[in-house]
Formats: sequence, structure tokens, C-alpha cells
Amino acid sequence: MSVSDTISAVNPSASAPVAVWSLIDASNAKVSLNGKVNIYTLGGIWTQIRNAQDAWLAQIPQGKIQSASLTFDASQVSSLDGAGIAFLIGVEEAQQKVGAKFSLIGLDSRYEPMLREFDPITNLFPTPAVKPKRSFVVSTGMAAQNLIDDTRGLITFTGHLAADLFWSIRHIKQVRWGDFVNAAVEAGIAALPIVGLVAFLIGVILSFQAAIGMKQFGATTFVGPLAALGIVREMGPLITAILLAGRSSAAFAAEIGTMTVNNEVDALVTGGLSPIRFLVVPRVLAGILVAPILTLFADIVSIIASMFTMLIYGIPFINFYNGMLNAVDVEDICSGLIKATLFGIVISAMGCLRGMQTGTGAAAVGISATRAVVSSIVMIVLVDGIFAFISYKTGF
Repeated sequence: MSVSDTISAVNPSASAPVAVWSLIDASNAKVSLNGKVNIYTLGGIWTQIRNAQDAWLAQIPQGKIQSASLTFDASQVSSLDGAGIAFLIGVEEAQQKVGAKFSLIGLDSRYEPMLREFDPITNLFPTPAVKPKRSFVVSTGMAAQNLIDDTRGLITFTGHLAADLFWSIRHIKQVRWGDFVNAAVEAGIAALPIVGLVAFLIGVILSFQAAIGMKQFGATTFVGPLAALGIVREMGPLITAILLAGRSSAAFAAEIGTMTVNNEVDALVTGGLSPIRFLVVPRVLAGILVAPILTLFADIVSIIASMFTMLIYGIPFINFYNGMLNAVDVEDICSGLIKATLFGIVISAMGCLRGMQTGTGAAAVGISATRAVVSSIVMIVLVDGIFAFISYKTGF
């Protein structure tokens, strides 16, 4: 079918065509509407009219496209609904897109308010905005500003949290101990299997790797004491903290982030309740409790795994045990547990902070959970480095 052919659709309730495409000459075309133009009568004609329009526009040379004119004649319309308006707008948009002319004649005044709702038509078909490329200086400045804002927010949150933790000591009965228990169970007891598995593997791998080097110097018997010392002072707290960061910190951020998106945190503020006391303090207290316990559990599992590993090198349990007693004392265990407590505070606090900083949108909660894990790991490394420096200076 050529573009000069007449295209029509028959109204089921009448014999008159609802839409007719006609080509006046090479640069002028016309679409005539007749009768009831609605979603039912346009179903079979809409696509045909648009295809004919596209074919006609494609035949016009590029230099003469601005002189091409399409007239939309609505003088014979007896009824027009939203589908008819959409049909009109679609045809007009196709003309404007290529720079051709469009004119509407004969439309009854009662339909003009409906048409004006979509004027200008460009609002319905916005041109995709091309974001300007930022220069290196601008990107660096924005990154620095984001870092400053994030640091300021972290300092403010730390001050509020410290004040509310002291408040919880003075007002023990007002702490939400139900949330504390739930958070402790979820972050502590539920984490025992994964912590035990990773701790066992760490004990085996650490012992094997140490034994390979020590065997060359005939010092295999020192592997057990060195592995035990490294586990209780560093590996046990660090591995437990990383697991808690990936598990509990993300869970806290997702939970509080969902409440933030649903405006539940704003509702607490409106009701005169402190979100930090209501949401953050129970979870931080749970982190303070479960982190040392999980670390102690990880230490025991790792040392047992190391003991079994050293059996392969002919080191009996009693020799491993005696060497461990000579190398590890209570001060080393306390050092690891204190470090684990600090890790527990950092992990739970960062998860809650990122949850309260959740923005809007479908991906906001996921972004907050990711930021919580990354921030927790960064803070773990930072705290571990500070603690190592203090241990070096004090010998603790």
C-alpha cells in the first residue's frame, strides 16, 4: 500500500469511517476524523495512520521537510475521548520531531480544555538531557566536599551516640532491652556457624603456611605458639569483625534504612523520641556484647584447628598446649577482647549511621547496606592500626 491510498477503519456502530488518511500532494497530507473516536474505534487504525505518516515523511527530501504540512481535520467528530487525544498528540509529535508542520482544524471547543492539558507537547516527549562532563578539578572538589560532609556527619553522630550511651547507663530501665536481645541473638547466636567455619579454616591455613617456612629451619615446634599468639591478638578479632561487618552491619543499615524510607524515623522525631536512643543504642549495646563473645569463640575454634593441623607435623597436643601457655598469657587475650569490643562498637554504629542516612528511591536501602559494609571495614582497619600503635608504645 502506498501513502496515497486511503486508510480507514469502520466504526462497529456506524458505517462511516472513523479515520481517513489522504495525500493532497507531495508536501501536504490530511487526516480526517469522523464519528465516535475512542479507544475501540482507533484500535485498528492508529498504527496504520502512523505508518502512512512515517512513509510519507520519509519520501520528502531533507531540504524540503520544513515545508511538509499535515492537517488534522476534526470537524466531523461527534465524540472524542482520551484515546483520541493521545492519537492526535502522537501524530503531532511525529511531525514536530522531523521539523514538519502540523495544523488542527474543526475541533469542538468542548475538547480544547482536554487538549490544553498536554500543551506544550514537548513536555510529554522531553529530549534526553546530556549531562556535561565534569573536569578533574570539579570532580576532585566534589569528592573532597563529600568527604568533609561525611566526616562532619560521623563526628556529630559519634557525639550523639556517646551522650546517649552515657544516658543508657544512668537510665538502664528506659533502654529498649527487647530490641537489644533481638539484635544480640541475630548478630551473635545466628552468626556462630559462619564464624566457627571461617575460624576453623583460618586456624588450619595459618598453621600450614607457618609450618612450611618454619620447617626449613627446624623450628616446627614454634608454629603452635606463634599461631595461637597471632590468633588471640589479631586474627580472631579481625576475622570476627569482618564477618560482623558483612553480616550484622549490613542488616542494621537495611533495617533502619527501610524505616527511614518509610518515614518511620521522622515519625519518631515528630513524636518527641530520639532515634538514636530508640534505634541505635540497643544495637550498639548488642554489638558491644556479642563481638567479644564471638571473638573468644573464634579464638578457641582456630586454636583447636591449629592443634589438629600440627598433628600432621608430628607435634602432639601436649606439646602444642605447653608451648601455647608459654607464648600466650592473659594480657594477650584481654588485648584481643578489648580490640573486639571496639570493633563491635564501630560495626554496629556504622551500620546504624548509614541506615539513618538512607536517601529515597528503590536502590536507597541497598546503597546504604553497601556503604555500611565498606565504612565498617575501613573503620576496622583504622581502629586496628591505632590499637597496634598503642600496643607498640605501651607493650599491651
